[in-house]
Amino acid sequence: MTEAMTAEQITLYVPRDAAALSMGADKVAAMLRIEADRRGVDVRIVRNGSHGMLWLEPLVEVATPLGRMAYGPVTPDDVAGLFDAGFLEGMAHPLCHGLTLEIPYLKNQERLTFARCGIVDPVSVEDYRNHGGFAGLERALTMTSAEIIAEVTESGLRGRGGAGFPTGIKWKTVGDAVADEKFICCNADEGDSGTFADRMIMEGDPFILVEGMTIAAIAVGAKQGYIYIRSEYPHAVATMREAIRLAYQQKWLGHGIHGSTHSFDLEVRVGAGAYICGEETSMLESLEGKRGTVRAKPPLPALEGLFGKPTVVNNVLSLTSVPVILARGAKYYKDFGVGRSRGTQPFQLGGNIRHGGIVEKAFGITLHELLYNFGGGSASGRPIRAVQVGGPLGAYLPPEHFDTPKDYEAFAAREAMVGHGGIVVFDDTVDMAHQARFAMEFCAAESCGKCTPCRIGAVRGVEIMDRILAGTAPADKQLTLLEDLCEVMADGSLCAMGGLTPMPVRSAIKHFPEDFHRPAAAIAAE
Repeated sequence: MTEAMTAEQITLYVPRDAAALSMGADKVAAMLRIEADRRGVDVRIVRNGSHGMLWLEPLVEVATPLGRMAYGPVTPDDVAGLFDAGFLEGMAHPLCHGLTLEIPYLKNQERLTFARCGIVDPVSVEDYRNHGGFAGLERALTMTSAEIIAEVTESGLRGRGGAGFPTGIKWKTVGDAVADEKFICCNADEGDSGTFADRMIMEGDPFILVEGMTIAAIAVGAKQGYIYIRSEYPHAVATMREAIRLAYQQKWLGHGIHGSTHSFDLEVRVGAGAYICGEETSMLESLEGKRGTVRAKPPLPALEGLFGKPTVVNNVLSLTSVPVILARGAKYYKDFGVGRSRGTQPFQLGGNIRHGGIVEKAFGITLHELLYNFGGGSASGRPIRAVQVGGPLGAYLPPEHFDTPKDYEAFAAREAMVGHGGIVVFDDTVDMAHQARFAMEFCAAESCGKCTPCRIGAVRGVEIMDRILAGTAPADKQLTLLEDLCEVMADGSLCAMGGLTPMPVRSAIKHFPEDFHRPAAAIAAE
């Protein structure tokens, strides 16, 4: 698909991403059509995905001979003025940010996984192909299973869901397993606070997930795949289902993929709002039609997963990294990153941040660079006091640790985790004792209830935090009791839900101890 269909027709791009829709993108698109028709101008409106500059949504782009010119955030009331200013020719306007790809926020990124997000029509196979799509799958169709797995292993790709387990090793385990049936399951139950990368790529470039899962299927010998998407993502569900329909229509899915001997069927399954189903075995239980509760491991899902069969369980960002690796080679991908953290990670800036959105950079970038070079500091203008990295069970880090490079091992050394790449920012008005309480409260609400340390421990944790906040008992004794409880939860929980809940609590106490000593008199004064 070209930037403009004819010499006379002008192409406009208005995002269909959920973030843009929440800011009125549909109304803006409708007003652009009305105004163009009123002025007798022939325009084509493409509903693309978001570039990830969420503070500029809805971002309207105009295809010009120099490239796409960006205007945003646009409201319906701005449309007539944009036409008057000549925005269809890329002319200046207070909302104009110049060429989209020259905006520093985008220009300074290293977009591999998100290279097409905001560029293509999400539900056009032609557009996807014209921008390099399916090149990785085409190469995979010429390779043996062992060669594909070796390529993924050599790339250094690790799971982008939190644990950072080497993807190639997981695939080899499933590939070597002897079974009459194998499965590929994509965990798209993105429930961590401050995370939206999965949603953005499913809404903005869904075919890359179809392609990644199909490559995985060829690699391990699977014939059936499932994408487990949280119910809170209706636009992602609809877009993925449409992309799958089109992929079947054009023989990228189904029997004899593009004339090969390989076959793969894929469908979307929708979760019911349980955070615990982001844990791989709970997700498998849910896919089987059962209540989402954690399974004991071993056996590992790679050997006994969905319906007791060998199963690859990867998250969206892991699987959407695979087409790039197959298309451009393991060495190309491995050249990005540091140490054992190879490739890129779409970091997500949220919370009290001026420029929230997606930043895809190679591992090794520091928190400080993300927060200030891209995020622009806090939205409130006040000093940033803490950031929580890795979701609601991730550690809180203070400014003296903002020099920490985004690297699995570097974060582990700080008793923190990269997780899914979410970064939630808090300024100096935050009460870290309340944040610690929230971690326990969250666990109490979301625990599947299967193991005692998580089910009961989180409830006891809330009670201890309430006593600390009220100042009704000596803080030192309560903190000692809280540490004992955290130790039990970390060591005794069946999965990461209870096992990681102590991480934000311990980090808040360690880095912000002053917030946990609250005399009753002080509380009364508040």
